[in-house]
Amino acid sequence: MSWVGDASSLQKWSEYGPGRPRHVLMRAPIRQVGERGTMFETFKQDVQRWVTPGQVADPPAVTLLTALKLLYRYMPLRAVAWFRLGAWFKRRGVPLVPGFVQRRIYRVFRRIYRVFGLEISPDIPVGGGLYIAHPVGTAIYARHIGRNCSIISVVTIGMRNKWEFPTIGDNVFIGAGARVLGGICVGNDASIGANAVVIHDVPDGATVVGIPAKVTRIHGKRII
Repeated sequence: MSWVGDASSLQKWSEYGPGRPRHVLMRAPIRQVGERGTMFETFKQDVQRWVTPGQVADPPAVTLLTALKLLYRYMPLRAVAWFRLGAWFKRRGVPLVPGFVQRRIYRVFRRIYRVFGLEISPDIPVGGGLYIAHPVGTAIYARHIGRNCSIISVVTIGMRNKWEFPTIGDNVFIGAGARVLGGICVGNDASIGANAVVIHDVPDGATVVGIPAKVTRIHGKRII
């Protein structure tokens, strides 16, 4: 059982930081994603992020023809489609296929791009609406990723010193070049600035920047 931070329990960030107890943030069970609904329903939520980049389109806007056009147009969406397929086979215990799909993510469309390097394991439970703007150089190894996560480019999500991986909430934005490392929790609606190195928990609605990353805003309000 882990938690997603609740910024309402924070009066100021100085009450919470390295070495501070986590009880200042409310604890809640992680909602499991990727198990309910079909692979196509989850992927449809991914497609909703590409109808108008930067927004989440209404479900009726995503038709079969629209999805095919977007798949043809956007290489990152094709990479996410391969990931969804690999994860679907993995959950159903189909041997060999997940490994093939993982290799395919590295090699797909190399005739157009010399390097296509998206590292993401089919084992990761990822909610619908995953948006990876530029997959090249991005490595994603998390315990859990919620819905409508936006990952811009050259992002690393993974372990730090121990075999522990981050938990990412819903509607999280991760800027270009950011690093999210270790068994930390990033709360819902959090924003991680470009090139930030996040090694501590991030509360709901927080904006973090810097190396190591520090909270500068919570729900739009500047932290003094």
